[in-house]
Amino acid sequence: MFFEFGIKDIIDIILVAILLYYIYRLMRDSRSVNVFNGIMTFVLIWLLTSQVLEMRLLGSIMDKLVSVGVIAVIVIFQEDIRKVLYNLGAHQRVRALVKLFSSKQNDKEKRDVKKAIMPVVMASMNMSRGKVGALIVIERQSLLDDIVATGDTIDANINQRLIENIFFKNSPLHDGAMVISKKRIKAAGCILPVSHDLDIPKELGLRHRAALGISQETDAVAVIVSEETGGISVAVKGRFQLNLSAEELEGILTKELE
Repeated sequence: MFFEFGIKDIIDIILVAILLYYIYRLMRDSRSVNVFNGIMTFVLIWLLTSQVLEMRLLGSIMDKLVSVGVIAVIVIFQEDIRKVLYNLGAHQRVRALVKLFSSKQNDKEKRDVKKAIMPVVMASMNMSRGKVGALIVIERQSLLDDIVATGDTIDANINQRLIENIFFKNSPLHDGAMVISKKRIKAAGCILPVSHDLDIPKELGLRHRAALGISQETDAVAVIVSEETGGISVAVKGRFQLNLSAEELEGILTKELE
């Protein structure tokens, strides 16, 4: 059987290795790496007893445990699995493939995107001039329901004055993040995951770290206005674009949200 090992088997092993690597990354990011190590240890013991040593009694017992264990893993890690599936669907290449089989965005949809973007751009510019700190997260394909749940529900039309009032320095919601979903302001005062990336410039504060964190974990676009400098930045796909003008901010949001 060893001499029948061919190119198809090599590809099979490589694909399994890649799959295990990405599962490991998922578990590591969700701080469940010890559970992953435990599962892999159990699988290796199961393969050793049932396939290599052919221990029928112990192998049959472990076969039953594996069949039940798959269901248990799905229940335990349902949120992580849901997140992976959403991120897979939101992947740039997958979205490009979907667009091949869907009609092009019509003029009305483009106008709706523009209508949603402009209040954010204008509010950001006004807050920049007044050095009012702000953090606005715009949902795309990855759902932000868990982030919305950490703040106060608003569910209002996107309005420049409303955005500025929420981030006014004496407002009780100005320290958190605003979440925009489906062209509506869903919530404010939301708590975001903070990035611990060591490459973030030291002059960037907690708002920037939170913006980078949400852009690393989801496909959301985060707009930041610095309270110290008034500079406007965008975090998308785990990267910053700093010190933007109104035209640059509008261009990035239009590109990312259309």
